This record gives sequence, C-alpha cells and structure tokens, in this order.
Amino acid sequence: MSCNTPSVSIGLTVAGGHGEGLALNQLSVPVSVFVDEDQTVYIADFGNHCIVAWKHNTASGQVVAGENGKGNENNQFSNPTDVIVDKETDMLLICDLNNCRVMRWPRHNGTSEEVILEKIACGRLAMDKQRFLYISDLEKNDVRRYRMGETNGTEVAGGNGVGDRLNQFNRPGYLFVDNEQSVYVSDSWNQCVMKWEKDAKEGIVAAGGHGQGNGLSQLYNPQGVVVDSSGTVYVADVYNHRVMYWPKEATQGTVLIGVNELGEGANQLNSPIPKQTKIFKNAFKRTNGNRDCELFTLIIKIPETPFFA
Repeated sequence: MSCNTPSVSIGLTVAGGHGEGLALNQLSVPVSVFVDEDQTVYIADFGNHCIVAWKHNTASGQVVAGENGKGNENNQFSNPTDVIVDKETDMLLICDLNNCRVMRWPRHNGTSEEVILEKIACGRLAMDKQRFLYISDLEKNDVRRYRMGETNGTEVAGGNGVGDRLNQFNRPGYLFVDNEQSVYVSDSWNQCVMKWEKDAKEGIVAAGGHGQGNGLSQLYNPQGVVVDSSGTVYVADVYNHRVMYWPKEATQGTVLIGVNELGEGANQLNSPIPKQTKIFKNAFKRTNGNRDCELFTLIIKIPETPFFA
C-alpha cells in the first residue's frame, strides 16, 4: 500500500471495556483523552467525576485527580470534560465544566491542586509549543488564549454570538493548535470544523460545512479533531459513528474508521449509544510528499451517553 493514503489497523481496547462503573477497570462517559510520551492515557471520566490514567498495556487504570466524588471543593470535580499535560511543570490541566473553572493538578502523587481560571464554561483545552493555553467557552461561543498565569486571556476565535456565520460558533468543542498558532475548532452544532489562523477575524471551513448528514461532505456532531503536518484534518464524526480525514482544502472527506453504522466490532464505532464504554487505539500511517511515512496513534473515545454535546 502507498503511504499517500492513511491506513488503519484493527482497533485495540486500551482502557475500559468492562461496562460502565466505578471499578478501576471501568469508565463512565469517557469524554476526552491525552496520551503522554510513555503512552499513558489520561482520561476525563465525565460520569465518574475524575481523571484516570491508564499505563500502556495495563488491565486497569488509576485515579490521579478527583478521588473524592462529585463536588466543588478543590479536590473534587463536577463533570470534567478535558485533561491535558503541561510537560514543563508536569501538571495536569483540567476543564471542570459544572464548576465553571480550570484546575491545575500534580501529575504524580501531589496534593497541591489549585484553581487557575474561574467563571468559564470550559469545554476543551489545548496548549501550543509556546505554552499558551487555549480554552473553548461553551457559553460565550468563543476560544480564548491565555499566557500561563494570566486570567483575562485574548479572544482568538468566535465571540460574535451564537450563529453559523464564519465569525461565529454554535457550541465550540475540541481544539487543535498547529505550529503557526492556527486554531482548529470542532463547531459541534454547526456540523463543521473551523480553522482560525492567527489574528484572523473569521474562520475557514476545514471539514464539513454542508449541513447535518452522513454524506462525505457532511458531519453529524463533530468532536475530537487532530491535524497532521500536511494540514489534513482528522475528525471524530460522532453520530455517524466514524472517523474521517479531510486533506487541506478538500471539498469532501474520506472515512478512515467506521461504516456509518454503530457496532461493537474492532472496526466499528458506537459513540453516543449506552453500554459501550471503552476506548479504542488505532495506529495509522500517512506521508507528506516524498517524506517517510509518519506513524500516528489515534485514540477514539466512546462515551456512554452524548453528555453535553
């Protein structure tokens, strides 16, 4: 097979897969993941109100933040929606949705958790190479960029009310920031992925944008988004039970995983349907021009319910 087209191996479960529950080998609405350099998977477990870490090739996870149940104390969460690792400080950054805050939590055996941002309907997080923190706000329908330590931030996308114009969002969710500080945003209820270049006044449709549906030019509740070095956008098309990729400036995408129908097979997805609470990992390859094939790891989140999307 040529490396010009992404190829996918059969999915392997790397976390969960034992039904919904509180046991360390179970999950309840895993809505977001972060994979670190040693392949440890950090999971925002929305339903269990905690962050769970699953080391590579282990049968169960470990709660690393939020062991004290649902609540609003600094050692608790109420429906966390995202987690990332700040490698410079070795800290977890966590969206605590229903408490309207962003928390910072030690990654390894620490107790010095703290609130770093308050009064924000934090949907998702991203961090660029300069350590700027990006947050999608589900109420303000915008994305803001924060220098670590500041509390005001700079609006970098949206902020013009809810809507479907190029300068608006309707439920902005997952984020990806490239090396040029362009921000890719899953505009969940507008059924598209938007690209906002640095200092832009409006976005560019990078995937979808042709209404809700299951055609190759359409998406239905897009969520997780990743962009490779060629500008190809990979997006989790949740209610179509598939992952698609869209080359730069393409008018339609290609199905990478899934077949437009739910299922429990290793090559199927079942994102919004109950009784399927696990996470798949797929390795896939692609190339850029004459460069060697690049190996990516794609983590596919399978929530128990549609949560807040």
